[in-house]
Amino acid sequence: MPGSGVIHHPLTRRQILKGGAALGLGSAAALGVRPGWADPWGRTSVYAKGAEEGPEVALAIRREALPIDGQSARPMTINGTSPGPLIRLKEGQEAVLKVTNLLDEPTSIHWHGLILPPGMDGVPGVSFAGIAPGETFTYRFPVRQNGTYWYHSHSGLQEQLGHAGPLIIDAAEREPFRYDREHVLLLTDWTFEDPMSVFRNLKTAEGYYNAKERTVADFFADVREKGFAATAEMRSMWAKMRMSSRDIADVTGSTYSYLLNGHAPQENWTALFKRGERVRLRVINGSAMSYFDVRIPGLKMTVVAADGQPVQPVPVDEFRIAVAETYDVLVAPEDDTAYTIFAESMDRSGYARATLAPREGMSAELPERRAIADRGMEAMGAHGMAGMDHGTMAGMAGERSRMSANGMLAAGTAQPGSRFGQAGIGITPGERRTLVYGDLKAFTPWPDRRAPARELELHLTGNMERYIWSFDGKTFSEMTGPLHFHHGERLRLILINDTMMEHPIHLHGMWMELENGHGELIPRKHTLNVKPGERVSALITADAEGSWAFHCHLLYHMKAGMFRVVQVS
Repeated sequence: MPGSGVIHHPLTRRQILKGGAALGLGSAAALGVRPGWADPWGRTSVYAKGAEEGPEVALAIRREALPIDGQSARPMTINGTSPGPLIRLKEGQEAVLKVTNLLDEPTSIHWHGLILPPGMDGVPGVSFAGIAPGETFTYRFPVRQNGTYWYHSHSGLQEQLGHAGPLIIDAAEREPFRYDREHVLLLTDWTFEDPMSVFRNLKTAEGYYNAKERTVADFFADVREKGFAATAEMRSMWAKMRMSSRDIADVTGSTYSYLLNGHAPQENWTALFKRGERVRLRVINGSAMSYFDVRIPGLKMTVVAADGQPVQPVPVDEFRIAVAETYDVLVAPEDDTAYTIFAESMDRSGYARATLAPREGMSAELPERRAIADRGMEAMGAHGMAGMDHGTMAGMAGERSRMSANGMLAAGTAQPGSRFGQAGIGITPGERRTLVYGDLKAFTPWPDRRAPARELELHLTGNMERYIWSFDGKTFSEMTGPLHFHHGERLRLILINDTMMEHPIHLHGMWMELENGHGELIPRKHTLNVKPGERVSALITADAEGSWAFHCHLLYHMKAGMFRVVQVS
């Protein structure tokens, strides 16, 4: 029946080979292809790894040999490519996605950001049993939204092995912005190490991949800038916490190759345009652990959507994209020249790159690389005032004055301790126009305008030395039950980051409306980046009965325990 999944009987090897050939699932089927696709209004779309157009799509998951960054590798492939093909659906359709597991281990696909029945969400042990080797599972659900999304495995550490791909849903009606051409840009991080080895290394020493520790020269440079006493005090604080101020990313370019649409920087994947066209770039961070700062030197970008939802246009020179987020930007190149699409890792250990050009074979200069930054006082914690700047502390009295009779902040009001005006670590204020969460304003108000009836507060916690990550000091294995949302209620979820690392927090099955101070026009997101020491909140309409995953989207943080189940009943 509609909305239900079907697991077929295990297939024999002969049936698998026969079915794969019939569906065109050979490993070479999409290699080297630059497929074009035209939407109902005639616009051209290009994605480097092939496309599967719905509403009915067949996908086969394998492990096979493919070159990555100039070396031989064995990623997980979907229809012969890694990352997987673009899946294209249309709002108003019923999607039928048949996924065949040709691995020797169970697998799954989660449709990240899609609002669908819980049994179709694709999280083993939460909403379904997973897909056993040799079996086919049919995902069937109504497509009730449009925009830029992605899909990935929710089984073990398979996502790190290339088990991911873009998912685009075309709108049933014209969107509020115009463009002539689009390109899908999927950012990923690849390691030639076994993902379980990476995890063991992090458990052994959480700074295992940090190759940019501070030096004696850095110490004396700080003394010249800040004075000896301040420098010594700061060094002492970091030493007591057994953490480096340069612990920006747990896994870095010391093991990662940063890829754009599966291509390493030197491969110079090219997105074509014609001078005078308005081009839509759908940017997806499908990496396991890496934040990126994205810019196109010489070209202004206008942000028009965040996490698949339209926002009021924001002209920027750069934006930071957390793991699992998506941003849509419009660019309008007026010159017959090439531009570099530059996605620098937040810890500055590497970058992904492509070229936007009117012809193949063109390239542009790479921008100057930035040095790694040091974490400051804002990372010291959200327990007191250390995580707040003077402006935040001064504004707390004003926040209290906006509380309603039940003692809660008015709906849409930013929490004291939020830093929505800051892009985050490593971004120099004023250097260029950089997107911040405070810029995001919904295009139209969310239909549910009720004020929250209750608040649920969660602390993001961890022991970095032991590499344990958790909610409220408890890992998933230590939890005694799920978080409970009452079906139909309107609630406020408050997230307080007690750690010194960023966490992209993802709720399955429901939207989170980020309370960034824009009242009725706060933006809808499926993933919220919470900076160290920060306090943020989101309004949620609990309209999706069932069990849903709720977790940090840094893969190894989730593996280490930063995962909960939300029960809506």
